[in-house]
Amino acid sequence: MVRFGAVIVIGAIIATMAAGMFVYTQYQTNYITAVAGETVTVGPVEYTISFEGTHEGNKENIPENTFVMIGIIAKNVSNDKTPISGGQFYIVDAKEQKHEASYIEYSTKDLLFEGLDPGKPIERTTQFDIPFDEETQFKIIIRPQKDQSTTDTALVCLTNC
Repeated sequence: MVRFGAVIVIGAIIATMAAGMFVYTQYQTNYITAVAGETVTVGPVEYTISFEGTHEGNKENIPENTFVMIGIIAKNVSNDKTPISGGQFYIVDAKEQKHEASYIEYSTKDLLFEGLDPGKPIERTTQFDIPFDEETQFKIIIRPQKDQSTTDTALVCLTNC
């Protein structure tokens, strides 16, 4: 009788571990790598990221360091409207530190938040206020919006790839 109980307990432990591993693999982040200029798909959106240069801001917005501007071409490849925002983009420096985008409305093309219609690409920009060095490799992380139901995250090499 004791052996039968031990078999049930061991079986329950193995079943619980198997269920845990299944759930873990379902929600594990899937990293997709690319180089600036290549198209990368994160959830329902195809992105093409480009390095647009650096600038010192304008009268209203002066960076603490240097503004690094990226170009973003985004195309919704699903059949439903989907949101995108500048908050999905992070720049990673040589020390592997992530920096959020700066919302400075530098130009009329700055990405804040908008709905992306199916099949209609848009061109936007966003800036990051970071210490910039031309010799350093910088990468862009693109994360999906919460309601896009994907575990995909893109890592795009921006400079010195």
